[in-house]
Amino acid sequence: MDIVAHTLWAAAGAAVIHRRRPLTRSAALVTLVLAALPDVIHLLPIASWWLFGDGSFAALRGYAVAVPGQEPFLPPLVGLLSHHLHCVMHSAPIAALVTGAVWAARRAFWIPLLGWWSHIVIDVFTHSADYYAVPVLYPFTERGFDGIAWNTPWFMALNYVVLALTGLWLLLTRRRSVAA
Repeated sequence: MDIVAHTLWAAAGAAVIHRRRPLTRSAALVTLVLAALPDVIHLLPIASWWLFGDGSFAALRGYAVAVPGQEPFLPPLVGLLSHHLHCVMHSAPIAALVTGAVWAARRAFWIPLLGWWSHIVIDVFTHSADYYAVPVLYPFTERGFDGIAWNTPWFMALNYVVLALTGLWLLLTRRRSVAA
């Protein structure tokens, strides 16, 4: 799924959670950041190559929007780091380790981690074997589930229609404060 849709779904989830229990603005913001982060963090090696090496912004942009087999040339180390960061950020075992560590430190589940978890779960089903299948069980395997490619036009349209309907539902069902 695209970064904007991930963020919008996390925002809808945060709104629903906030209806059940208080959720601070900062916790909601961190939830949204964690929902987008897996698709951003693997660009850091490429951005570093552009900023501190002989890479280019065109290569960074080309990589960010590439379809399989049409990625721009990357130096082997940059490509390897980017690939493994992508795998790490889309890995349920790694997210589970982080969740467990945070839980142990806080003695409670940290709600913003649901942003990261929502990203992983959504991507498992919205990436196909032909379009960057998500390595959800990395580092045990880099194989992914063959879902539907999120950039399929009818699926993108349906996703944003459902997001709009979800937003409308959230607006129509919000609690209004009673004036004193």
